[in-house]
Amino acid sequence: MTSDATTLEEYIKQLLEQRKEVISKIRELKKQTYLKVLKECISYKMLGCVVPNCLYPESCHCNPKLPLPFINLASQKNFVALYRSGIYADVNLYGWFVCRGTP
Repeated sequence: MTSDATTLEEYIKQLLEQRKEVISKIRELKKQTYLKVLKECISYKMLGCVVPNCLYPESCHCNPKLPLPFINLASQKNFVALYRSGIYADVNLYGWFVCRGTP
């Protein structure tokens, strides 16, 4: 499902009833775990947890004006998707990734 919602509430309101319960439960887990530091917002037309620019202004993200995505949650056509972009959360994994990008 592609959503043009601009707020979290709008996004959830547009969901099918059976998806609202699943998305809401996952959101609650994210809130308990990540939202002490991260910010919840619409990110790439999904429910996102992002690293705020005030914490990481030198973002290596493709658009440095946008906050760095950490976890996105979306209701797709046939499933609920959880996208985790935390490669930078593990020093060894991040180092491997960066080295793979160099010739």
